[in-house]
Amino acid sequence: MKTIICEHPDKLYMTETEAPSFVPGEALVRIRRVGICGTDMHAYKGNQPFFEYPRILGHELSGIVERVEDDASGIRAGDQVAIIPYMACGACIACRAGKTNCCTSMQVLGVHRDGGMREVISVPTSLLIRTEGLTLDQSAVVEPLAIGAHAVRRSELKRGEFVLVIGAGPIGLGVMAFAKERGAKVIAMDIHDERLSFCRSWAGAEFTINARDNPLEKLDGITGGDYPTVVFDATGNVQSMGDAFGYVAHGGKLIFVGLVRADITFNDPEFHKRELTLMGSRNATPEDFDTVLEALRCGAVGVERYITHRAPFDGMLEQFQHWLKPESKVIKAMVEL
Repeated sequence: MKTIICEHPDKLYMTETEAPSFVPGEALVRIRRVGICGTDMHAYKGNQPFFEYPRILGHELSGIVERVEDDASGIRAGDQVAIIPYMACGACIACRAGKTNCCTSMQVLGVHRDGGMREVISVPTSLLIRTEGLTLDQSAVVEPLAIGAHAVRRSELKRGEFVLVIGAGPIGLGVMAFAKERGAKVIAMDIHDERLSFCRSWAGAEFTINARDNPLEKLDGITGGDYPTVVFDATGNVQSMGDAFGYVAHGGKLIFVGLVRADITFNDPEFHKRELTLMGSRNATPEDFDTVLEALRCGAVGVERYITHRAPFDGMLEQFQHWLKPESKVIKAMVEL
């Protein structure tokens, strides 16, 4: 079968590999869509933590089940599915508490083990979600949207709160959409005005701020001097994540959704006097996937404009280099098989 492998930073190539054999308890899934994530791009550039080469990338996946044994999962051959890429141990302290998203021995498809940039993959049936009624495109973006839904749920934000989301990439946009669903007054911050316009039209952000244009002054004016009570940083940028401490209201929360391969420092007196709550938000849980499925089915979140670029599997390699460039204006790229 055709497979795309990231051999080392800056090298992707297509090759033929042996198709996986059927394993009881797992399903053979023919991949039909692969969403391209920042994780894939960071891995390609050598900036992704928790990563070893060579690796088959791809964790935003949808496809059709080709073979599965009858079991209690209810998954049958011919089902259209989305794939949960998080393989948790089920036994560690996090898993026992229901926090499978931060399992102590987490294995993520396309990161810790080979992912879905191939024609067929074998995955445990417990990681499959039937997506009848949704399109293949919708099914493939359930995972990145679930990351945003998880961050919003973790923040426990309340209706009417001012919420700042820094970073208008696909994850940040998902955070905005689900914060809006909870009734927050959403402020979007990015360095690209075109992205900020998209935040208004797609995610329903009420306010936008260019991070290069006196953000503290703008936040002061929008919130009447209070500043946002909940701030999400989805940039994966060291400077942005450090600056974010200064954007949070006294008594507020700062949630890091993005991941960066670096240390982050902050001024302790400022942190202390505000009694800030600092949170990390990693991956998503089944509950968050359910939230996204409901939002997609009722039309609360649309994917037609969220997916901005496409390529066939055979043409992905030449397009991938273009997608890395800021001038390509990619929000979400989708590979079709």
